[in-house]
Amino acid sequence: MNVSTFLQIIEIIGTFAFAISGIRLASAKKFDWFGAYVVGLTTAIGGGTIRDVLLDLTPFWMTNTMYLTVTGIAMLTVILFGRYLIHLHNTLFVFDTIGLGLFVVVGVQKTLMVGFPFWVAIIMGTITGAAGGVIRDIFINEEPLIFRKDIYALACVAGGFVYFVCDKAGLAPVVSQVLCATAVIMSRIVAVKYHLSLPVLQGEEEYKQHGGDETDSNNPIN
Repeated sequence: MNVSTFLQIIEIIGTFAFAISGIRLASAKKFDWFGAYVVGLTTAIGGGTIRDVLLDLTPFWMTNTMYLTVTGIAMLTVILFGRYLIHLHNTLFVFDTIGLGLFVVVGVQKTLMVGFPFWVAIIMGTITGAAGGVIRDIFINEEPLIFRKDIYALACVAGGFVYFVCDKAGLAPVVSQVLCATAVIMSRIVAVKYHLSLPVLQGEEEYKQHGGDETDSNNPIN
């Protein structure tokens, strides 16, 4: 199996997984079928669209109807089996995590294919994986997951670095892609299982509770 074929398979699976996660959240918010489809499609193509615009490429979904079709299949899956998916409490997390890992691979690989250095590829991989979820959360009026203390975008960065190490070690591209996706998925699972998170910036109330001054003389707003 060549790299382009494997990458397309990853895109299909990732699109389906992300679309499911978006549609599931939309259903929980009582969106109608059209609204749920839009949320699912945006979740699936949002990050890749931003990536392609930044790389000065035609957005991938504008040259291939596959992504619209796969999102439609995801929509039909939720309509037919929604009651079973709802009872699986970890369904959203599983689909979101799988989509995250697979789309990081796509973002890194596509960026390298157009000649950008690895540091750009890692950033684009993170955008491809995480930005669709940000747009999804905005659409359904939720605080974006990437801005909470959960390890989310950092998992994408970790996967990108794994890809970099594998590439420098001379591993086959397919092996590097599999290990990259695995690193992202495992990072998310471990972080959620063991409640790992980044420190949270303290707000005004927290500073007051710790004996801080009510007014910060260095704050130009005061």
